[in-house]
Amino acid sequence: MSTVMGEAPEFEFDACWRLHPMVALRPEPFGALLYHFGTRKLSFLKNQTVVDLVRALPSHPDAWAAFQAAGIDRSAARPYVTALSALVRSNMLVRATADSDSDSQS
Repeated sequence: MSTVMGEAPEFEFDACWRLHPMVALRPEPFGALLYHFGTRKLSFLKNQTVVDLVRALPSHPDAWAAFQAAGIDRSAARPYVTALSALVRSNMLVRATADSDSDSQS
């Protein structure tokens, strides 16, 4: 994938994703609230499946595995990809790396 400098990353099925280290997820009656302590942005997740995907993404080798574990096939994936893409563009979700995995365990 080529990325132009300054261009927002895109959500991709073959990548592993996690919440940005400065993002907290708080369960709410409507779904969940994401707060980014670095940018002070809020995101409201009003769909429980999206909340479940956000929580599950780091524990799967790639996003597609998380979708499959949630019982979402490619024909039904579009609204969830749209939601997760918005979270990537707002820097709530970031690609997981070996370094980020070790950071979260310390």
